Amino acid sequence: MKKKAPVVKNQEFDATVIDLTYEGNGVVKVDDFPIFVANAVPGEEIRVGITKVAGTYAFGRVIKTLKESADRNKDVDVATLTTGIAPLAHLNYDAQLRFKQNQIQELFKKQHVDVEVSETLGMENPTGYRNKAQIPTRELRGELTTGFFRRGSHNLMPIEDFYIQDPEIDKAIVVIRDILRKYHIPAYNEFEHTGVIRNIMVRRGYYSHEMMVVLVTRSKKVPGAEMIVADIREALPEVKSIIQNVNQEKTNVILGEKNNTLWGKDVITDTLFGKKFVIGPNSFYQVNPQTTETLYQLAADKAGLTGDEEVIDAYSGIGTISLTIADRVKSVLGVEVVPGAVDDAKRNADINGVNNAKFELGKAEEKMVEWHEAGMRPDVIFVDPPRKGLTPELIDAATGMEPEKFVYISCNPATLARDTVQILENGYHIQGPVQPIDQFPQTTHIESVTVFVKD
Repeated sequence: MKKKAPVVKNQEFDATVIDLTYEGNGVVKVDDFPIFVANAVPGEEIRVGITKVAGTYAFGRVIKTLKESADRNKDVDVATLTTGIAPLAHLNYDAQLRFKQNQIQELFKKQHVDVEVSETLGMENPTGYRNKAQIPTRELRGELTTGFFRRGSHNLMPIEDFYIQDPEIDKAIVVIRDILRKYHIPAYNEFEHTGVIRNIMVRRGYYSHEMMVVLVTRSKKVPGAEMIVADIREALPEVKSIIQNVNQEKTNVILGEKNNTLWGKDVITDTLFGKKFVIGPNSFYQVNPQTTETLYQLAADKAGLTGDEEVIDAYSGIGTISLTIADRVKSVLGVEVVPGAVDDAKRNADINGVNNAKFELGKAEEKMVEWHEAGMRPDVIFVDPPRKGLTPELIDAATGMEPEKFVYISCNPATLARDTVQILENGYHIQGPVQPIDQFPQTTHIESVTVFVKD
């Protein structure tokens, strides 16, 4: 017989926060029944109000904080927590770094893998770091409004300070919003699939200070485009590219496939390790270039590159890892599934005069099997997969090529820990501690570098 939940909706009670979930919610328990509470810090005593009850857990909100934790960050706007822009912003930064280290430790423990996890490498200034913003627009009180959705909903909250974005991008969003209001351009209505502007995307080079503005539209044309472009150029002198991206689908996917350059260049540029990279509207480029340099430097150093290695870079994107290590290896071969990214990678290699890096189009898991069957024997393999991690086929092919080192850059510790079990079974061991790096301060995302060495 199904056990009845010990709490009901709208019930209130006092409790102590005992843990934090991987989503950044505090955990309280009643008769071992977990209740997840936003904006609650472990060690705090709170009055909880139950907002939703499911079969094996419930959600609650903080009605009152009775005893505050020393780990609480008091200098945060509640909107950043309500929207989920910065779900860890209620923790002070040291506590965030400990949380991320602990997450990795616990996930390895669940897989019965004994490993040391170093302290998380953090940022000196863990706010205002994002070099890309994708901001939804909706009509509120009769005018186009920018902001972010309330957690778990599609209700837009008006916001001007996004806390983790480059402040120059935040200012640009407000300027563009006001220009669109001036010309009475209608915002998108997702329920009726009407209106013009779905999203405003802004990218800004951290080093170059070049800015790209992308207006994502439901319509094929932007009414008053010439006047809008002229006003943006006058108000934002850093802008080098203004693009319309057409997305006519009923979808949550932000960008469509068609880009029209309304003014300026099709791309902007930025640098990593002194190398120049072109960035288009659809390019995957790390949103935190400051820690990206730390991340790639660490991965290259941990690989112990001497200059004689033949290297494979799986999930090579626009070539960021390949091109930053190219002058430290004999050759590097990248594979990437997105055609535009492969084109960008080749163009980036040409721009930087890199002749020992080649890029192929294809699924990493299929290419690795193909290369293994062809008898390829790289010295080092770098993998930087999406959140879903590696496939068993890729792991078998990669370890079957018997590289001396297998460097795993992970953005999801759960799939890293899962994949580690198979890598160890295939004749490798972990060298040194796993190193977490805080690529995304104030959020629950965790990057890390793990090096596997052949037994």
